[in-house]
Amino acid sequence: MSGRTHARACPERTCLGCRQRAAKTELLRIVAVEDECVPDPRGTLPGRGAYVHPVQVCLDQAVRRRALPRALRAPGPLDVKALRRYVEQ
Repeated sequence: MSGRTHARACPERTCLGCRQRAAKTELLRIVAVEDECVPDPRGTLPGRGAYVHPVQVCLDQAVRRRALPRALRAPGPLDVKALRRYVEQ
């Protein structure tokens, strides 16, 4: 044996709201579908994704900074109603 461990590294992502790095499993993936931000908790929707902590504070900071359209490379403002409903639950 070589003495190596086979532990896998946990992928990290940066939250758009608080800008802190966290494990990918702790964050909520967001995808732009047409002109709307849609939560993607399973991480299977096609397209470019962005990550945010699933709390109201981080979502509000991301919206206030206009980070969502920039991170998702959307041409205009995005509707976040579905995302807010998901986070409130």
